[in-house]
Amino acid sequence: MIEKRLAKWRHREIARTVFFFTVLAVMVLALASVPRVSAPLLLAYVISLMIRPGVPVLMRLGIPRTLAIITLLLGLIGVSAWPITKAVPLISDEARNLQYYIPKVESYITNRYVVFKTELKDKTGYDLNDAYLYEFLENSNKYITNSILALPKLLAALLEWVFLVPLFTFFILKDGIVFRDILLNICPNSLFERFYSLTHEFGKKIGGYIFAKFVEASIIFVIITAGLWFLDIRFSFLLGLVAGVTNIIPYVGPVFGAIPALIYALADYGAGGTFAAIAILYAVANAIDIAIVFPILVSRIVDLHPLVVVVSVILGSQSLGVLGMVISIPLAAALKLIILEIYQAIYARRNNSSF
Repeated sequence: MIEKRLAKWRHREIARTVFFFTVLAVMVLALASVPRVSAPLLLAYVISLMIRPGVPVLMRLGIPRTLAIITLLLGLIGVSAWPITKAVPLISDEARNLQYYIPKVESYITNRYVVFKTELKDKTGYDLNDAYLYEFLENSNKYITNSILALPKLLAALLEWVFLVPLFTFFILKDGIVFRDILLNICPNSLFERFYSLTHEFGKKIGGYIFAKFVEASIIFVIITAGLWFLDIRFSFLLGLVAGVTNIIPYVGPVFGAIPALIYALADYGAGGTFAAIAILYAVANAIDIAIVFPILVSRIVDLHPLVVVVSVILGSQSLGVLGMVISIPLAAALKLIILEIYQAIYARRNNSSF
């Protein structure tokens, strides 16, 4: 009788386990298939982690929970509204003006190529194939043009986020516990404690990493923009924004962010003091990031060996390109949590059975 009940319990646990992981898989695939929703939802989740500690503080002052959440959101929107409204027109103006400087950059690259090709042929007798240069210029021009044309669409998406992110943040703070309890209710008893622990740690890791990368990118943006503005360089805001956004990509991001500014400086100012000042500015900003910001903010959160980070970035770039490079580190951190949990469960069980 006992054996039958035990077998029935095991069958029920297996069914619940299959159902539970099926629900999780469907949720992940659904979110991955709708990036227009999943991207602002992820940002809303990070924001909810940032302002969640303020909710109980306001509730202790006698403010109801819903009103406390609305108050915090309105405060955050008020603080963010001014810089956003100032930045959007500035980005649009600089992007439109940038297209008039593209021919000048192309002319500079072509002239330098001709000089290099002539010197190489005189010294080695090797004649470079011009097809590579023109293919590079054509692809670069096409990429820049498409990026400029895509800016209105991107800005429209950001305006959509202005509505969606606060809405998602409100419901995550208000009903996130209810959603968590639903998942815990369908979680098998054998996995309940581990799942609760993993989701808690996973949320802290992912939210902390994204917030840290946002702060890191903001610091680089401020340093580069302020430095270029001080040097009286055109497009200082746009070039600073490019440096901040590309800095999100581990290791190679700072290089990608510096290339447009250095090429523009060479084409507009030549290889003189202005170019050297811009190169020093980017070198100092990235040195501050590598030596101070990254170790304090990012490394402590993900807690991964540098070799694991490098391998993760390479695998991510091969699988999903730039997006894979961005999400590779938090995914590696999550995988580490899962492996450690499985390891501890196996060896804890083995140690208990040995007594």
